[in-house]
Amino acid sequence: MQDLWNFALELYARPGVEQACLQLQEAGSDVCLLLTGAWLQKRGVRCLDERLAALRELAGPWQRDVVAPLRQTRHQWRSAAREDAELDALREQLKRLELQAERVLLERLQALAEKWPEEAGEDDWFARLAGKSSAALQMLRGAAGSP
Repeated sequence: MQDLWNFALELYARPGVEQACLQLQEAGSDVCLLLTGAWLQKRGVRCLDERLAALRELAGPWQRDVVAPLRQTRHQWRSAAREDAELDALREQLKRLELQAERVLLERLQALAEKWPEEAGEDDWFARLAGKSSAALQMLRGAAGSP
């Protein structure tokens, strides 16, 4: 089975997925958890309350303490970086660091979840992780090949 990082890269590269993920992120969804959910759903892993709790417990602090501050700083520098080439170069470094932090998170989520067995069921990881449906969520679900 494909590892989570490469699955996420492949899914993210599909038409419309990047924009859908950005919309979901702006609406408060954890895109790394949604990508993990898509990976688990594709593998046929049941969406159980204790599994959701374990994923959220692992992802929450990392998103809050590592990814979010990098993203926030990168966004704060956006306007000024248009006028300052050196700041723009630093902003690009922040962007790469943010992506690396997300990769570390996905690797940790995979390590947590990869031993969960495949089981029959009609679980919807997307609905349980996103909370409410949206056009962006439907786009992500469709791109991931989920009903």
